[in-house]
Amino acid sequence: MANRRVNWHGDPKGGESAFWRAVLRRDGNFDGRFVYAVRSTGVYCRPSCPSRRPNRGQVVFYSTPAAAERAGFRPCRRCGSAQASATDRYSDLVRRICTLIDSGLDSLDKPPGLASLGATLEANPHRVVRVFKCVMGITPRQYTEARRLRRFKAELKKGANVTEALYAAGYGSSRALYERAPSQLGMTPAAYRRGGEGMVIGYTIVDSALGRLLIAATARGICKVCLGDADKPLVRALLEEYPKAAISPEPNGLRPLARAFIGHLNGKSPSLDLPVDVRATAFQWRVWQQLKSIPCGETRSYSEVARAVGKPRAARAVAGACASNPVAILIPCHRVIRSDGSLGGYGWGLDRKRQLLDQERQRRGH
Repeated sequence: MANRRVNWHGDPKGGESAFWRAVLRRDGNFDGRFVYAVRSTGVYCRPSCPSRRPNRGQVVFYSTPAAAERAGFRPCRRCGSAQASATDRYSDLVRRICTLIDSGLDSLDKPPGLASLGATLEANPHRVVRVFKCVMGITPRQYTEARRLRRFKAELKKGANVTEALYAAGYGSSRALYERAPSQLGMTPAAYRRGGEGMVIGYTIVDSALGRLLIAATARGICKVCLGDADKPLVRALLEEYPKAAISPEPNGLRPLARAFIGHLNGKSPSLDLPVDVRATAFQWRVWQQLKSIPCGETRSYSEVARAVGKPRAARAVAGACASNPVAILIPCHRVIRSDGSLGGYGWGLDRKRQLLDQERQRRGH
């Protein structure tokens, strides 16, 4: 397909009429096949863009983001078309950066720093950071730490002790590891390896607008939120999540957290800003942070979230990250739906997902 304006008038199967219907439906299946530009705003968007639909007479279709930019249109910030354009331009450069970092970790040498990356790629180090973050959503240093931590966790799962695992992953000392562990693992490395052994978790179960609500927390923050019709399955889910932790009911100590959740579900607060203590991979963290940025009353498709975290082909992985979310409502995975507008899945039942979304839309409408 040429990099110019798409002009297939009179072809109802693959021409502009089909493209316009895709825009009206916000059909994510057409993302990557074309972009549409709006003359009145000077902006081009993906077909799935959640912004208000433009007047048909103002719309022009282009086969690629680059073609739209050559025609003088700028990318839409809301739907991530800028990121798509950047991904098209810089994917090879970012792939080379990742390869250099991974090779350094694989050889157990010190991963290349910015100066080394810039020299190897014959690029300004600041440009290396800017391009990498634009496409991947994180800096080269954050990517390095995520890969190193992933290697460390893999070594633990193989049965290595903490000391063996940290050196196998390329950490020069335990200090650097333990400084990063609480935010990346949600617990100390040893506790992660032992399935939560040594952790002290309290929980409470209360009535809510969505049924019985279990909230569990450590001294660092909330580690589990469950919804259901009866208490026993909720407690069982908590025990399965942390099989070796010391778990006991703490209704009095967790009363403030319970009030915050109930108030949120009753429409008294649009969001919950509470500390969490959960274990997650770097990718899961990125997805969950993106979910927390979705405004109350709005939704995004799995594909839109994948693009927002710099992994446009990872819609299924995004769905997996949503399914593994241990703190429902707090990390609002219910705000992610399928590209066709259907609800998709939800661990606590589609009726609850629908009820949550309806409540949030009504609240936003007011």
